[in-house]
Amino acid sequence: MKKPLTTPDEPQPRNIPRADLVMTEGFGLQVDGRMKTVFPTLEGAQKRAKDLKAEFPMLQVKVYDAAEKKLLELSPTE
Repeated sequence: MKKPLTTPDEPQPRNIPRADLVMTEGFGLQVDGRMKTVFPTLEGAQKRAKDLKAEFPMLQVKVYDAAEKKLLELSPTE
């Protein structure tokens, strides 16, 4: 026998970042051409980028500086 579907009383809020909004501050982590996470400091973004690159070497990981509006490449030694 099939069980009836239950719906929650209150729908869960959706925290989906909009792709059409441009970052104005902080440092973004770009993975394979898509912006994934925003960090308040460059050091935090670079650390996460190095960790991702070490775990998944096939990914293209870059750090986006919103103030300068530039992508920062990771050096091969990082």
